[in-house]
Amino acid sequence: MQKEKILKFPNDFIWGASTSAHQIEGGNYNDWSVWEKANAKKLARKARKKYQPWQLEKFPEMLEPETYISGAACDSWNRFDQDLACLKELGIKAYRFSVEWSRIEPEEGKFNLEAIARYKDWTKLLRQNNIEPFVALWHYTLPVWFCQKGGWLHPDAEKLFLRFTEKIVGALKEEASYWLTFNEPETVVRNGYLAANRPPQKRSPLKAFKAIKKLVKIHKSAYQLIHKIGGKNMRVSFAESLVCFESYSRWPHNLLLKRLFAWWRNDQFVPKVVKHCDFIGLQYYFHSRIRLNPFVSWKWFQYNENKFGLTDMNWEIYPPGIYHVLKDLKKYNKPIIITENGLADADDSRREKFIKEHLRYVHQAIDEGADVRGYFHWSLLDNFEWAEGWWAKFGLYSVDRRTFKRTAKPSAKVYARICKENIIKL
Repeated sequence: MQKEKILKFPNDFIWGASTSAHQIEGGNYNDWSVWEKANAKKLARKARKKYQPWQLEKFPEMLEPETYISGAACDSWNRFDQDLACLKELGIKAYRFSVEWSRIEPEEGKFNLEAIARYKDWTKLLRQNNIEPFVALWHYTLPVWFCQKGGWLHPDAEKLFLRFTEKIVGALKEEASYWLTFNEPETVVRNGYLAANRPPQKRSPLKAFKAIKKLVKIHKSAYQLIHKIGGKNMRVSFAESLVCFESYSRWPHNLLLKRLFAWWRNDQFVPKVVKHCDFIGLQYYFHSRIRLNPFVSWKWFQYNENKFGLTDMNWEIYPPGIYHVLKDLKKYNKPIIITENGLADADDSRREKFIKEHLRYVHQAIDEGADVRGYFHWSLLDNFEWAEGWWAKFGLYSVDRRTFKRTAKPSAKVYARICKENIIKL
């Protein structure tokens, strides 16, 4: 009988869970709420071609337009006490959430003081329960008025975002020390201006270049502003999704393509702002094997289904990838916090193994010198998953769409044990 292997994490390791405002709060009016209503029928219509037969069989709701409307979401705006109960049940040390700019500033220059006060109450409650708030200022969604002006490409975008930042940080600075300016800026630019399958849905490489350049500049300014407001105790960064790229073969053209895609996907934001962050916020979901074969066809993804399998979103599960990304990030000589890692797994049959296997490789990276300070699982709740809508289930807790009751999945109990014991058992 094989002996159980136990891996212990550093004593001050931060165990957490993540969410975002639009995905859980409900009742928001922003560019995404407008976009999803305008595109729901199209998303449902295209689902038949977009997804695999096994996905369509498992999730027939993909073909229904209402699947792609966030609506009341998880009603977390009115049920923070229930979310807090879930966090306490998990025994985690930190909770990452975002503040909804459109809720704070529904009209240009007019701030909703009641909304700011509610976010402040949340941070106080988290602190009272020994849970560290990690606050994200921008997680995908923007006020409609801001988008009508041109969004990030408007000449006053920096000034407007910094005004919002000053308002929020000034209100929450006593309770919140960890701040994320942006969530996945490269992802937003790629999907919004290149693939044009998400807001602002304007295909233009030139606008994409301008947008990422602008976001780099705004992050630097926001970093300095947050430290000016909050002082030395502030820990400021961003959260960016990075891909583990591997070459399918040792052929020179595949090795060259691997470097090209890694530069294109991973290096458009992080290297340019790394001197303006106190840690690096890593989101890890993707692994790509690069292959170019002129005699067959070339594909980015070569799945190794037998070893780790696929998620419900048909993403390859590849835990070694997080090790390779963490090792690569060592070159920046910054602490790293894994701000998102998770999978769509509606029947909760793969999540326990997913968490343990990824943490196995995180532990290996730490052993080899990577300064990893924490791990946040995505997500606390089954929530609205953007252009996939409601069928993709990432949560440690399920949420009844009618009553909003939160129910712990078996994997939540596994994660709670890991958080409590600070070890994984393999």
